[in-house]
Amino acid sequence: MKITLDEMLALTQVVDSGSISAAAERLGQTPSGVSRALTRLEEKLAVTLLRRTTRRLELTEEGEAFLAQARRILASVEEAEEQMALRRQKPSGRLRVNTASPFMLHMVVPLVAGFRQRYPEITLELHSSEQFIDLLEERTDVAIRIGALTDSTLHARPLCSSRLRVLTSPDYLNRRGTPHTVADLADHSLLGFTQPEALNRWPLRHTLGEDWPVTPSVRASSGETLRQLALAGEGLVCLSDFMSSIDRAEGRLVQVLTEQTVPASQPVHAVYYRNTALASRITCFLDYLSEHLPREMA
Repeated sequence: MKITLDEMLALTQVVDSGSISAAAERLGQTPSGVSRALTRLEEKLAVTLLRRTTRRLELTEEGEAFLAQARRILASVEEAEEQMALRRQKPSGRLRVNTASPFMLHMVVPLVAGFRQRYPEITLELHSSEQFIDLLEERTDVAIRIGALTDSTLHARPLCSSRLRVLTSPDYLNRRGTPHTVADLADHSLLGFTQPEALNRWPLRHTLGEDWPVTPSVRASSGETLRQLALAGEGLVCLSDFMSSIDRAEGRLVQVLTEQTVPASQPVHAVYYRNTALASRITCFLDYLSEHLPREMA
């Protein structure tokens, strides 16, 4: 016969309260019922767990060893029950989310309606920033960051990844011609970022390596601004698929230097502080993003 949780609970309560009658009162049972549970437990284990006298109860060496295991098992069951209870409750409260404006516009905003329908008690606050922010200073619950992470004090949950490509508009190619080699970029208008400078190294294979440093003719702090400039025919740009896949599918932007492009992806993480149990509203949001974002955007 297998040991039951009720039998382990009877043992722990007897030890903690100091007597069978006190344990019975805590458990809402009769003393005889608790005593029978202890007897069954000892019979199943084929050991004596408690020495009983008229004045006191004392754990045997085997009892001490089993009690430690029983406490761990009961704690694990209690934790599992609490987690399930949280999932049953309706998450509520204000949820502050921060990410770069392109990811906010192209990936988060399309998911807002479905999220709000599923979790109507959660109030979303969506903030866009092109710079990495201090989550505590900005009172932010979750930030979505694109690219390699550097802040080791944050907890991170990977959401997806997104490929990089060199793109431009058909109108620009009609006016300026198509570059066929990486060296041809010297004769073209290049659109790049104000910072970080690492974003101005494009994943292009050449004789000296697999990334090409560019000197932009026009710089912008936001990838969305660069996308709009490329759509307007102002030059070539290196953008992530999450903001350009629809443009490519509809022919507004086309990839150039395809054969020279190195397969390179930007990781996308949700980052947050976690000093205690993660609030259910945050967990729900992270789960929803993971459920709806494609793992690899192309």
